[in-house]
Amino acid sequence: MREFIYYSKHAVTTGNFDLQNLMKAGRMDIACNVIIMSFFVSHAIRQNVKLHLIFDGPPSPPMHLEMWPGKGLGDIKDKMDISKKDVAGLIKKMLYKYKKGEKNEIFPGYSIEKKSFSSLINDLSEEGKTIFILDKRGEKLRNAEIPENSVFILGDQDGIPKQELKRVKNLKLKKVSVGPYMYFASQALTIVQNELDLRENKEAELESMNEYVEIE
Repeated sequence: MREFIYYSKHAVTTGNFDLQNLMKAGRMDIACNVIIMSFFVSHAIRQNVKLHLIFDGPPSPPMHLEMWPGKGLGDIKDKMDISKKDVAGLIKKMLYKYKKGEKNEIFPGYSIEKKSFSSLINDLSEEGKTIFILDKRGEKLRNAEIPENSVFILGDQDGIPKQELKRVKNLKLKKVSVGPYMYFASQALTIVQNELDLRENKEAELESMNEYVEIE
């Protein structure tokens, strides 16, 4: 399992936004791109990814939307299509389904609750997860040791606010860099996914070779 956290300072926390103007909904268009790049590949859906969205915009921040298609039954396309409009429609539905004081699972793998960025990070840390934050000054991703079940933090166009990072300073998040440029959140996520795919494929090839040697 690989997990991603996308933090947006401005994404609205109500479902009454206009699907035709996602930029005015606190750059909800960025969140949609992140969702698409988290789960969709050509002719397939990633089942080993869990995505956390923290929306900190008006009128009722913070909201934590959790998406884990692999937990649900059947084809994810029954719940999410690849168009940005349909993904935004899913977000809209989840925001409308928020219930005060509880984590509401709308359908298997998709839930919403009121939870802050720092609370989520602390919870994941207590679960024993290794938490990385994408930072241009961090260690090169390709050289980094990445344990199984790692978590990667991405920010919107404004990044993660300093006050939010101060709240999790004691956890010593590991900084990793995906390259020399400032990429869009969805691009950075794709680079991380690709690196993890390559590592998993290499491990699978080595296991296959070992099995062949044992048979011989």
